[in-house]
Amino acid sequence: MPRHCTDDASLLAPPLPDAAWRKTFRRRLRAWYARHARDLPWRRSRDPYRIWVSEIMLQQTQVATVGPYFERFLEQFASIEALAQAEEQEVLRRWEGLGYYRRARHLRRAAQIVAREHGGRFPCDLEAVGRLPGIGRYTAGAILSIAFDARAPILEANTARLHSRLLAFRGSTTAAPGQRLLWTMAECVLPRRDVGRFNQALMELGSQVCLPRNPRCDACPVAPLCRARAEGSQQEIPRPKAKPRLEARHEVALIVRNRGRVLLVRCPDDGRWAGLWDFPRLVVRSEQAAALRRELVESVQQHFGVTIELGKHLKTLKHGVTRFRITLDCYEAKHLSGPNGRIDATRVRWVQPVELDHYPLNTTGRKLSRLAVTAVHP
Repeated sequence: MPRHCTDDASLLAPPLPDAAWRKTFRRRLRAWYARHARDLPWRRSRDPYRIWVSEIMLQQTQVATVGPYFERFLEQFASIEALAQAEEQEVLRRWEGLGYYRRARHLRRAAQIVAREHGGRFPCDLEAVGRLPGIGRYTAGAILSIAFDARAPILEANTARLHSRLLAFRGSTTAAPGQRLLWTMAECVLPRRDVGRFNQALMELGSQVCLPRNPRCDACPVAPLCRARAEGSQQEIPRPKAKPRLEARHEVALIVRNRGRVLLVRCPDDGRWAGLWDFPRLVVRSEQAAALRRELVESVQQHFGVTIELGKHLKTLKHGVTRFRITLDCYEAKHLSGPNGRIDATRVRWVQPVELDHYPLNTTGRKLSRLAVTAVHP
């Protein structure tokens, strides 16, 4: 982490702002934040546990989505000790719907480390925090500055965009040279005290005013200090990322019934939705009805050790996961035999439809669980 705003700055273009600029910037930003800060639940306390949970939830998730999840999560896991002692399935079930479930697993594992190695008190040392699972440079800086007023910089999507425009930096914000420049800028502008509130103000300005498209320059308290605005390039900065090409994929999910129960399978630890449960789900290639039925019966036997008789088509769902645009067809199926001894018994489970609410499922799996229940109880 750079110690001074001049570190590496002479090697990078554009130049960093001078002391007078920084002083004016801090004054204007603080005054604006005092009037416009949103009342968010994690801002009502400097408890590092609450701040930590919120920062993990906010990774790749919108503030409006996180709010209700944050409140419910803390109702069930009110302390680091409570989270450390919880079963993984409990934590995943409470996280369900937020996506990126690896965050929840990392959070629980980190809580166990804090409970075991730090007596249940969140560490205030940057090195110790950085060793916790799921915590990178930005998250460590956010927690330590907000909870302990540590003079730690932050850089995430909103502040990277804000700093790029302030500097009129046209390069990539994710490549190494751009990262060095923006992290240096993030530390350069920090005040000596009340750092956490200042960092929150930076994120607030980036998310509410310095928007990715059509930034609200007329409402920006630091517009006179913005180089991009001065040269009229705010719509072009930062340089847009190349959009990933989406790959179409056809999947099938099966509600396999056996004496009133349905089959659930546990997602592998190294795969998609690690640790969650799901209905048997397969990628299929056949499009003709007869070939599709043969493929499904053979694949279910191969992957789950279960012999089925395929039933009627129930529903089609469309959704996206990472680079895939998925068409998911759901079928009913009748259990004939299995699972056989080759299949790990911890990966498959027969459950009553009314018990599905107790299992952590992905978003489409939860929709299918409701379908499984209503098909039994119309």
